[in-house]
Amino acid sequence: MKTIDIIHDEHRALAAVLQALRFVVGEIRAGTLQVDFRLLTAMVDYITQVPEKVHHPKEDHYLFPRLRSRSPKAAALIEILEDQHIAGYCMTIDLLQALIHYQSVGAAGFAAFDALVQPYLDFNWQHLNQEEVELLPLAREVLSEQDWTEIDTAFAANFDPYAGAEGEFKELFGRIVNMTPAPYGLGPAG
Repeated sequence: MKTIDIIHDEHRALAAVLQALRFVVGEIRAGTLQVDFRLLTAMVDYITQVPEKVHHPKEDHYLFPRLRSRSPKAAALIEILEDQHIAGYCMTIDLLQALIHYQSVGAAGFAAFDALVQPYLDFNWQHLNQEEVELLPLAREVLSEQDWTEIDTAFAANFDPYAGAEGEFKELFGRIVNMTPAPYGLGPAG
């Protein structure tokens, strides 16, 4: 079940960036951190690119169809998760547009950006938890060893964005960690 390990790893990396975003925006709101648009842009780029280019396609094309074919119970859950993938993408685009506006107009744009961050974070935590708590246990229960072998092969064929020549997201994640102030990163304090 290498697939489950891959999903867990991608969830952990995304959760780390989401938590760092919550921290940074909260510190800006509190006035204890000066805005760093390079950092915010890197964070929003990560949460836009990784789910859409790496994470969701593997679920949508390999795990969900197989699970749907094995369990009527899974169909309703998968429909919810697929709808969440679409809604999450739309929310990310709104967040990106608010960040661009914030960057263009300065402090006057913070409130609109800030107003989108918390609902976006809440939505993503709920989605990640639903996959971890409902989807993956159901998949473990109903998929056969042959199913896992085929899904694992398909997941392995999908490029690893964190390694090798295609390590663009590993590099982006590293930049985020290095720019984010402690305790969520290694960057300088406010």
